[in-house]
Formats: sequence, C-alpha cells, structure tokens
Amino acid sequence: MAASKCTRLTGYLVKQLLDSVDSVLFDCDGVIWRGDQAIPGAPDVINLLKKNGKRVFFVTNNSTKTRKMYVDKLATLGFNACEEEVFGTAYCSAMYLKTVSKIQGKVYLIGSNAMRQEIENVGIQTIGVGPDPISGVQIDWANVSLDPEVKAVVVGFDQHFSYMKLNKALQYLSVPGCLFVGTNTDTRLPLEGGKAVPGTGCLVKAVETAAQRPAQVVGKPSNFMFDCVAGQFNLDPARSLMVGDRLDTDIMLGTNCGLKTLLTLTGVSTIADAVDHQTSGCPNRAGMVPDYYVDTIAELLPALQG
Repeated sequence: MAASKCTRLTGYLVKQLLDSVDSVLFDCDGVIWRGDQAIPGAPDVINLLKKNGKRVFFVTNNSTKTRKMYVDKLATLGFNACEEEVFGTAYCSAMYLKTVSKIQGKVYLIGSNAMRQEIENVGIQTIGVGPDPISGVQIDWANVSLDPEVKAVVVGFDQHFSYMKLNKALQYLSVPGCLFVGTNTDTRLPLEGGKAVPGTGCLVKAVETAAQRPAQVVGKPSNFMFDCVAGQFNLDPARSLMVGDRLDTDIMLGTNCGLKTLLTLTGVSTIADAVDHQTSGCPNRAGMVPDYYVDTIAELLPALQG
C-alpha cells in the first residue's frame, strides 16, 4: 500500500509494488488497448509479468464479447493470454446465474449474442436476443405473451434495446421470485475524439425504473467480479493489484476487495479526478482514490526488464 494514496509510481516504487503482489488484474479498454490498437508497450508488460511468475487476469465490464473473442483480440494485438484468464461480464453473469442464484429455468436476456453464448455454455437457456419490434396498443403490451419457464431477467449491452424489451422485462419482473441481474452500471462508453455513446448502465437503470426494483450488478465495482476470479484461482487480495483507467469501476473494485490499486492515465479518469475524490472528505469517494498512478502501464517495463 502506498504510504499516502495517489502516489506517482516511479523508480524503486515500481519494483517494490511488483514484488509485493502475485497477481495482477487488468481492465482492457483504456488500459492495455484503445479501440483496436494496443497501448504502446502494453503487450510487453503483460508478457513479462507472466515470464516473471505473476498471474495475470483481464477483467472487463464489456458484455459484448465471449472469452474466446477476447483471447482472439489479445493474441492479434500481441498479448499472451488464455480463456481462463478472461473475466468479462458476459461470462461472470453466467457464473452468477449458475453458482450463486442457481436458477432452474430460462433467462429473458436483454443483451448480445456473446452473452447468450456464455449463459448457454453453463447450461441455461435464454430468450430475447435480437430486435423485438412493437405492435398493438398498450393493453396488448401489458398482456404480452410470457414464457412461464423464465426465472430471471438479465440486462447487458444491447444495441437492439427497445420499448418492447423494456416492457417484457417489466412483465417478467412483476412475477414473484424472478431474479434481476445487470452486467454493469457504466452510463457512458467513451470513444476516441471525446465522443461517447450511452452505456449499459442506461439500460439497467431504465429496467430498474420500470420494474421499481434494483438489479443485482455483477460487474465492477461489485465484489462479485473479483470473487469470480479469486474463487477459481485462490487469489489473496492483499497480494493482488488492480490496474485500471476508471476510478468509479476499476479503482473502486480494488478498494472494495482489499487489493492494491493502480490508475493508468491512458483512458477515462484523470489525476485531477482522483485528487478531487481525495480532498472531498466523502468516505464513498475515498474509495475511488488509487494507491498509485502512472501515465501508461509501459512505465512498468524498466522494472520488469531489469
């Protein structure tokens, strides 16, 4: 742990930090890549960490890719990775349904084909993926045909999100005992050039508002995301490091779960954001202050090469 939070990671501190951990969890977009381009030096950092005996995991709130899709992208960009190291919210949602809620039935899924694949890979059937145009009038919508085998509504990123999907989610969630799971609460997806598009959190919030009940969120900063990794690989939080570019998801996850935290400035959050949280006097915001920060994870290279 840094002597004081929000410490710039340089010189001997890099080796000291790396020596103090056995496992390193990386967010992906904005940390090891931006769009379809690797952050310069990032593949070398990942590959050298592994060569030096560290366990490396990729932990992302993106629900639009399967583990295999992530491994294919990692390989294309020069990263040495395998499926077991990838924990996206599509996979983690499937694990939540199977191991925590242990649902016996189908899932009404507002999400991607990747989510459908991951959920069906654990033996749970899904319905709902793809466009769902509206027809009829309000009384028809309220009495829309429902599958009696549906025992959960799961909301991830869905480019086909619509009023009818929102309505069906409401009708299913009005049935006593129906589980409600959201992948994550990220409200905006930042793009290059300062642009942004609505994130999954907007869809989750819409369903929460309609159903008048909160979702069980599995993605960062929920503890379940780390528990999912730790449960399979027996990680010690005190000897683990979370590396991310978002204070409200990556760094908060690390804080919540007792990991060391490192902010990289190649993505969403800035050091000014971190200082604002640090000086706010608000206990909740204090959880978004990283132990350390770097301009880019490439700054870890000298210690790894030495």
